[in-house]
Amino acid sequence: MVPGRVAVMGGGSWATALSKLMLQNMPGIIWYMRRDDRIEEFRQLGHNPAYLTDVEFPVEKICFLSDINRAAMEADTLLMAMPSPYFKSHLAKLTVDISDKRVVIATKGIIPDENMLISDYMVEHYHVRPEHIMVVSGPCHAEEVALDRLSYLTVASPERAAARAFAEVLNGKAMHTLLSDDVSGIEYAGVLKNVYAIGSGIIHGLKTGDNFQAIFLSNAIREMERFITQAVGGTRCICDSVYLGDLLVTGYSRFSRNHNFGSMLGRGCPVRRAMMEMEMVTEGYYGTKCLYEINSQRVHASMPLLDAIYSILYDGVPVVRAMRHLSSELV
Repeated sequence: MVPGRVAVMGGGSWATALSKLMLQNMPGIIWYMRRDDRIEEFRQLGHNPAYLTDVEFPVEKICFLSDINRAAMEADTLLMAMPSPYFKSHLAKLTVDISDKRVVIATKGIIPDENMLISDYMVEHYHVRPEHIMVVSGPCHAEEVALDRLSYLTVASPERAAARAFAEVLNGKAMHTLLSDDVSGIEYAGVLKNVYAIGSGIIHGLKTGDNFQAIFLSNAIREMERFITQAVGGTRCICDSVYLGDLLVTGYSRFSRNHNFGSMLGRGCPVRRAMMEMEMVTEGYYGTKCLYEINSQRVHASMPLLDAIYSILYDGVPVVRAMRHLSSELV
């Protein structure tokens, strides 16, 4: 079951890294970017002018399009890699029927205001068949993928053959792929780990120490498992790389924008100013609010870490006070 012609939807760092992987195994891709000037620069320079600029591309193998409907019509598989806060607005111009397309979700976020997983949003609003949804996730920073550093990704789908076929177009000398059927669980994990990475960054910025940071993240993986079990059901090994591995790399790495954002807060930077100084979208900021509301309204899991991060970001609770209170609840 081959993925057919793939259209990459989005022009950011993760879209760029995934495109690099696919072009090593495919004769060509469609690449949708909103801005014609960005496309023209890409063609002239041979690389993305704004993200991962050291990665050279065979531009003759890329069909660049700024028309989202044409990109969707000409593709068999749509790889969604737009930031979640802008996902809804990006797709607002999509009017063609994509109900028979395969949709691969590479965005690690939730639709704000809707408080929906992206897979659920695609099913409800664009009538994509649930069995045609895939999720690609794992402990991979786009920067390290671009540098050909050894990495692992998980492709999840209700259809094992479809997941295996898409995994094959990502495989390479430095990229290994794993398979799963836990679509919703992996989506939630991808959002939660960004939230916890903010908390880990706050601890780093406060200089509270490695010991407390380790305690925070070990509690985070238990909280993640608790939430996903109550929200989705089913069984999973929370120590698999797509859950624990992704949490660890996002919680500790210098490439993690969520960790770096949290570190700024820990050093005393106000939330609004820290958001303004971030060069790329901090998914965890938006994910915190979405998850807090989902948990409060529907799931009702015990989530002291999520609650603490929410209180800092949205209630204005000082980071020192929030972390001191949280420390009494950790084990």
